Amino acid sequence: MIVGIDVGTTAVKAIAIDADGVVLSRAEESYPLAMPQPGWAEQDPDDWVRAAERALARLDATAVGFSGQMHGLVALGAGETPLRPAILWNDQRTAAECEEIERRIGLERLIELTGNRALTGFTAPKLLWLRAHEPDVYARIASILLPKDYVRLKLFGERAVDVADASGTLLFDVAHRRWSDDVLHALELPGEWLPPVHESPEIAGAGDQAAAALGAGATRAGVLSVVLGTSGVVFGTLDAYRAEPRARVHVFCHAVPGLWHAMGVMLSAAGSLQWLQEAIAPEVPFAQLLDEAEQWPPGCEGLLFAPYLSGERTPHADPDVRGAFVGLSLRHDRGGLVRSVLEGVAYGLRDSLELLRELGVEADVARVSGGGARGGLWRRIVASVLDLPLETTAADEGSAYGAALLAGCRAGVFTDPNDAVERCVRVHDGTEPDAEWVESYADGYERFRRLYPMLRP
Repeated sequence: MIVGIDVGTTAVKAIAIDADGVVLSRAEESYPLAMPQPGWAEQDPDDWVRAAERALARLDATAVGFSGQMHGLVALGAGETPLRPAILWNDQRTAAECEEIERRIGLERLIELTGNRALTGFTAPKLLWLRAHEPDVYARIASILLPKDYVRLKLFGERAVDVADASGTLLFDVAHRRWSDDVLHALELPGEWLPPVHESPEIAGAGDQAAAALGAGATRAGVLSVVLGTSGVVFGTLDAYRAEPRARVHVFCHAVPGLWHAMGVMLSAAGSLQWLQEAIAPEVPFAQLLDEAEQWPPGCEGLLFAPYLSGERTPHADPDVRGAFVGLSLRHDRGGLVRSVLEGVAYGLRDSLELLRELGVEADVARVSGGGARGGLWRRIVASVLDLPLETTAADEGSAYGAALLAGCRAGVFTDPNDAVERCVRVHDGTEPDAEWVESYADGYERFRRLYPMLRP
C-alpha cells in the first residue's frame, strides 16, 4: 500500500491508498504541544517519530511520503540528536529577529529572493533567536531540519528536504529552487547546516499546504485550493516565480516541478466559528447553529464580522489587530451572529483571492477542504462571496493524501504528480454561486474592506 504521513501540530495522520487513489485505511497518533512561555510553541521531535512509528505499524506500507507543519526548527547536534525542543510555526518569540533580518537584507531584496517578508513563524528568525538567547545550544548545532524531515531521517536514515517546504524557511532562493547564498551570508549562517534539497516527487515530501493542494488537484491554472480549517488558505498555481511586491501573500515552490504557488493565509477561519460556539453556545451542536444562521438573509441586515481574533496575516501582516462585530441591532440573535461570522470569514478569503489575481493566478473553480467545508451553508456563502464554483473531492484527507500521491510518484506507481492527480483525484460534490447572493456580497465586501483601518491598535 502507498502511505502518506502528515506530521501535524497535534497529531501524526497516516493514510494508505491503492494505485487508483482509494483510501484503504487510516491511522492517527496524537502528542502534546508545550507552551513554556506566553507566545511560545514547542514540541519534542521524538514525539513525532514515536507517533509515526505507531501509525505505520498499523498500515502495510510499500512506499511512504511525508507532509507536515512548515517552518519549525529542529536543531541537531552531533549524532543527529535534537539539542532542544523544536520551535514551531506558531511560535511568536522572534519579532526582534524579524526586524533584524529585514534590516540586514533590506525588505525589497528579501522579498525578491524569498517571496516573503520576515515573519515570526519562519525558520530563519528562530536561528537568530537561538544565537542571541541560547548561545550554548547554537554553538553545538551540526545541522537543522524541518519537522517532517526529522521524522524521515529517523525512520529511513535519509537527510533531505523538498523545495516546497524549504521555501518556508526564509533561507531559500524560491525563484531558482535552491538555498540562498545571499541570505545565508547576510545572516552569517553556515550553509553546511542545511540538508540537500530535492523536488517533491524525488523525495516524496512537501509542506502541508502544497501537499494538500496536490491532493485536491490544484496543480494547474484555473484550479484553486481553499482550506476552511482553523486557519483559512487560498492557494493558486503560478507558472513562473512572481513575488507580491509587499509580500502580502506567500510565494513558494509548488510540489509539482517547474511550478510555484501563491498562498494567502487568514489566521482565524473555522477557528472563528469555534470561538463563537464556545463563547455563547458551548452545548449547542454546530449543525443547529448553522440552521439558525440560515434563517438570516445574505448580508445579515448590515451586521459585519472582522475575523482578526488572533491578528492577521493576509492581507494585513498585523499580529496586534483584533476582531469585531459591527452593525449590531436589537434584531440580531444568535443565528445572526453565526451568519455574520460565516460571511466575515468568506470576505477574508476574498481578500486573498484578490491578491492572487493581481499576481496572475487564474481562478475558474476552487476545491474546498477542511472542517468548515462540511457545512452546505458555508460552502454556498463562500462560493457566492468568491463568485466561484466550489468543488469537494471524494478523498478529503488533506495533506496526508498529497503525501501519499508523492510516495506513489517516487515509487513509480505514478509517472509524475499530474498523472497522480488525473488518476486519483475525483470531484465529489459541487456548489455554485447564488446569483442574488453574489450581488449582495459584492456590496458587503466593500464594507468589509473598510473595517481594518478602524480596528488597528
